[in-house]
Order: sequence, then structure tokens, then C-alpha cells
Amino acid sequence: MILNASGCLDALTAPEVARELDAFVTKTVTPQPRGGNEPVRIAETEVGMLNSIGLANPGIDSFRQDVLPRLAELELPIWVSVGGFSADDYADLCRHLDEEPVVEAVELNLSCPNVAEPVGSVAEIVAAAREATSKKLYAKLSAADGDVGSVAVAAAKAGADGLSLVNTIRGLALDPQTLAPTLSTATGGLSGPALRPIALAAVFVCFETTGLPIVGMGGVETGRHALQLIAAGASVCALGTILFSDPEAPGRIRSELTAEAEALGFENPLDAHALAHGDKAPAPLRRVA
Repeated sequence: MILNASGCLDALTAPEVARELDAFVTKTVTPQPRGGNEPVRIAETEVGMLNSIGLANPGIDSFRQDVLPRLAELELPIWVSVGGFSADDYADLCRHLDEEPVVEAVELNLSCPNVAEPVGSVAEIVAAAREATSKKLYAKLSAADGDVGSVAVAAAKAGADGLSLVNTIRGLALDPQTLAPTLSTATGGLSGPALRPIALAAVFVCFETTGLPIVGMGGVETGRHALQLIAAGASVCALGTILFSDPEAPGRIRSELTAEAEALGFENPLDAHALAHGDKAPAPLRRVA
């Protein structure tokens, strides 16, 4: 199963690309409209891309009224990414989306490096969201936390159905002539090839500690990269930065993934799921009531 990473594809501008995916993940939606950060908001580096968009979005009311009906026309499962600044914000967003039959899952953006962190722990936010919706809940975490495995366990026990790993890592780019920061906010979220081994490690550790379904993302550019995430514990792969340079990536990577799996003797890529764990693959954690 191949998705897009939140914010890396506008399905309404490029519906033909979106339809090559198994589900579409929206840009993060917040309770109120946000204009985002001032330009410059994107910068290329030798090892990937920096962005500091700042969660620009129309807000949940406009999203439900104007955006979601158009996304439904794609006839794809829709995952909605949500972000807030308190547990109550996340709960309110989930309550709104619980009324929308077209929404298959909600991804809780708990790790955006370009806005202030929400007040409250991951466990508190996930628990509030869980109480507010019957939809599948995926917690999107950052590998910047020194113990992402423990954070994943907290999310699992609070009611997350799955994890999205990983979000971007904070980085900085300087203008080669002025040596001033390229981005208006100085630092931004680094995505692309540099994130790949970090994502692999996070997926490996979080699957080991929780056994939950994982959407693996971070520097996926080929079918081999996707297969490695599956072997580390991901059951779904998401494409991010590659979509900016190669709109045909979903179909190409899907074909490459099948070929890479077959070359290693697997009938299906998911036959390699958690292979990196050997015979130590865990059972999923149970939610704490």
C-alpha cells in the first residue's frame, strides 16, 4: 500500500497522480485558518529539501465545506492530517471528522518542527482524540525525540491504531553568497534522502516496542527503499519529497517494489514484513483503559 506524505501532494491540482496512490493523505488541517510562515518557505540542500510552510490551511470548517467534497470525487480512501495546539484542539478536529463518511483515517500531526509544540503529552492528545472519534487514528511522530520508541508506546496505550514515521527533522540552510539563513524562519524541516536511515531506525524501534501498523516514510525514492521500510516493520509506505521532482513516482515505485521483492524470493512485498526483526516480531500492545 502506497500513500503520499501529508503536504507533499495537492490532489486537487494533480488528481492523476493522486489516483496512483492507494489512499490520499491531506495537508494538515487546524481548527482555524492559517496563512503559514512568510516566504522563503522552501529550500533545496545537497541531501534533501527544507520546508517551513507553517501549517498553512483553510481551517476545519472551510475544509469540510469546500475541500473534502472535492476530494471525495477522487474515489480514494481519504486520510485527514490534523494539527492543533492543545489536546482539546485535536479532540475537536476529530469530532468534526467523525461525521464525515468519506474520511477513512485521521493522522494526528504531533511533530511539526515549524510551529509551536502543542500543550500536553502525546498520550494526552491521543487519548482525547480517541474519545472523540471512531475513525482509525495514526499518530505521526518525530525521530528527533531521543526515545521515539517510548513515545510510540505511550501513543499505543492511549488508543492509537497505528503510527506514521517519521516527520521531518529540523535543519538549516545558508545562502552561499550572504551566509544568511535561506528560509524566513531560519530553520525548517529536512526531508529527502538524508532522512532515510533515520526513518528506518524509527520504524524498526517503534514496531519492536508496539507491534502497531506503521506508515513508513522518509527519503523513499525507489522500490528498494520501500521494501527496506517494510522489512523494518512498516506495512504501508508513504512518498514525500520525491513527488516534487517525479510525479510518476507512485507507479514506478510500486513496480520496482514488486520486482525487488520477487528478486529476493517473495511472492508479495508484504511477505518481507518485519523480516529485519527475525523471530522477535512483537504482538501489538493493548490499549490501557
